[in-house]
This record gives sequence, structure tokens and C-alpha cells, in this order.
Amino acid sequence: MQRTVLMADGQSFYASIEKAAHPEYRDKPVAVGDPARRSGIILAACPAAKSRGVSTAQRVGEALAKCPELVVIRPRMQTYISVSLLITEIFESITDQVEPFSIDEQFLDVTGSLALFGSAEEIAHLIQTRVKLSTGVWSRVGIGPNKILAKMATDNFAKKGPTGIFKLTHDNIEKDLWSLPVHQMFMVAGRMTSHFARMGLHTIGDIARLDLGEFKKRMRCRMGRQSDIQAEYYWQTANGIDPSPVVTGMRSQIKVINHGRALKWQAYRTIEDIEPLMLELIVEVCRRARRYGYMGRVVAVGAAETDGHRSSSFGRQRTLPRPTHLEHEIGPVIRSLFLEHWKGLPLTHLHITLTDLSRDDVYQLDLFENREQLIRREKTVDALKERFGPTAIIRASSLLKTAQAFERAAQIGGHWA
Repeated sequence: MQRTVLMADGQSFYASIEKAAHPEYRDKPVAVGDPARRSGIILAACPAAKSRGVSTAQRVGEALAKCPELVVIRPRMQTYISVSLLITEIFESITDQVEPFSIDEQFLDVTGSLALFGSAEEIAHLIQTRVKLSTGVWSRVGIGPNKILAKMATDNFAKKGPTGIFKLTHDNIEKDLWSLPVHQMFMVAGRMTSHFARMGLHTIGDIARLDLGEFKKRMRCRMGRQSDIQAEYYWQTANGIDPSPVVTGMRSQIKVINHGRALKWQAYRTIEDIEPLMLELIVEVCRRARRYGYMGRVVAVGAAETDGHRSSSFGRQRTLPRPTHLEHEIGPVIRSLFLEHWKGLPLTHLHITLTDLSRDDVYQLDLFENREQLIRREKTVDALKERFGPTAIIRASSLLKTAQAFERAAQIGGHWA
């Protein structure tokens, strides 16, 4: 039986929640961001704000210059997470096959629900009504026989149509999808668009109509011999082929554990300024690895730096002698990598990454230190932080001026809860 998959997207999710919570702003342009930081960015803008030139990722100061009457509301991440979970419960009252894709997007396989609730379009209307009444968020729903077509139906058509619903199947893919510019295909960003343009592929149909072997040949000429898997993915996407099922919970095994911060560059000029924050990032990466049950063998550090005139960035990695999730084994390597490639300019971004992951239930013992005892100690500290909060136990360096542990403890995802 052909599946029926829906992709439900919450319009201007954060801003819609705030407008529902503040009826006095019903007819006003509203955006979510930090009103105290004009250099910060807009996280979401309602349709009224977008019609006045305000856009996501725009600087708050720039948005206010374009729209002086704009109401900027500080984000409340815990509220948005709670609303997202409520929406998931609404979806689960229709089907047990619900896969969150992001905080405001979820896939639903409603194949088994058609006999109970009617056609896919009727289910989409039902979703719009229930979510709107429960949360104040207007949903746009794409319908397709698989996740790829449902996602592209949402992004390219449902979001732009008056009903907020669009069905994309193999019957209308050529008429409706193939004429679109290639950058509107799922997972194609600016860099890939440039590659396709140099190959003479300007629309989604240009890729879909090519023989797969010919497309692979063009990709190899442009991107090297290792591009065959990438070529097959893009060719299948253009043709609406996607065998992946809607899966509840986590979609795949974790492959990367990382943590990073955007920084005020005036504050991070010397290694003494940077080290407290670097250690906090290392501690958080190791803590996450232990929480998920992984150790990693490859560590990487990336940074962006500027003095207002010159700018540069780097990302470097190093393989460790054995997998680990202990700070004292990762920290010196990260510091050495950083100092080796840092040009000495003030930092605007710093991130730490742990890859080449393996399960931590089997690991190499050490003749010269009691590794098992060290791991138990760190897991005990983790348990205390889980119970009493991330600042229940901190390193002394987190008391220094450039550390951020206390500030971040009151936030979710870098934003105020």
C-alpha cells in the first residue's frame, strides 16, 4: 500500500506563541529576539513583521530600523519546547507514527488513520484546527507518499498558499516541482546551488530528467570521485524517491557530539580570557558524551577571529590514542590545537567537537591510572548536576570574568528559558 505522509510546520512558531500569549499584540508586528541587544538576531517574525521587511536572522537593530513599531519579545525556550510537545500529543491522537524533525516541524504517517479520519486533506484540516485552538499556532501541512515529497510540498507550496495545505505526488511532481529553481530542493544550499549552476543544472527538473549515470559523471567532474553517494541522494530527491519510514524517537545513531558559542569579540582577546570558556565547552562535550553512552577518538576545535579589520577562521582535528570522554584527556589536546592555529585575534566563535564515537560500555584500561575510578567520579558529578542543576558543581575557572557557566545555566539552547 502506498503510504500517506504529512509534514506539519508551525508558522512563525516562536512569534505565534508569543502573539497567542499577548492578545494586545494581535494586530502588531511581533518578532522574537533580545530587545536589550540590538546586535542580536531575530529568531522568528510574524507575517505582519515580515511584510514590513523583518526577516529571521536579521539583526535586531536593523529590524527596528525597517519597522520602528516592531514589538521585540525576549525568547522563552522552555515555553516553546512545552508547546512543541503539546503539538506532538495532538498528532499522536491521530497516528502513533510521529517523527519530530525540528521544534516546529513533524512528520506523520497517517496511512493507517485514513479509515478513521477521512482523506489526507481532511486530516490536514483537522490538524490545523486542533493545533490552532490549542496553541494559537497556524500549521502548514504538506502531503506526499514519502517524507521527501511531504517536506518539499510544505516548504515550496503549503507555506505560500492561502489554505496552508498542498499535496505533492508522483502525478504532479513534474508539473509543480520540477520547474522550481534548484535551490528550492530539499538539502540544497548556496554552495551546492553554485556547483549545480556550473554543471548547467538550474532547476530541479534539470537533475530529475538526467540519467543517473550521467549525473554521477557530472558530479565526479565537479566534486571528485567520492561524490557518487551524494549524486544518488540528490537525484532521488529530485525524483521524489525516499524509502525512509517515519520513525518515532531519535532518527539515527549519534555520530557527532559538539558544543560551541558565539562570542563578543571585545571580551576574548587573550588566551587567559579564552581558557575558562574553552574548558567549559570541553566539560559540556564530555558530559554529553557520558550521558549518551559514548566515547570519541577524534577531537576538533574550530574558531573564528577578528580585530574589526582582519578576519580568519580555522577548524582542526586530532586523533587520540584511545576513545575517551574524560576532560583531562581531551583538554590538553584541544588547547594545543587551538594555540597552534590561532592567529592571536579576538575570538567571535569557538566550538569543540568529538567524533569517531564508540559505545562506552567497553574501554581500554590503563596500567598507570585507575581509569574506571575516574569515569565513576565524573559520572557521579554528572548525576549531581542532573539533580541539582549544572552549576551545583563547577570548576574554579568558571568564576572568572569571561566564563559563562552561570549565565548559560539559566538558558536553554543559548536563549532565556
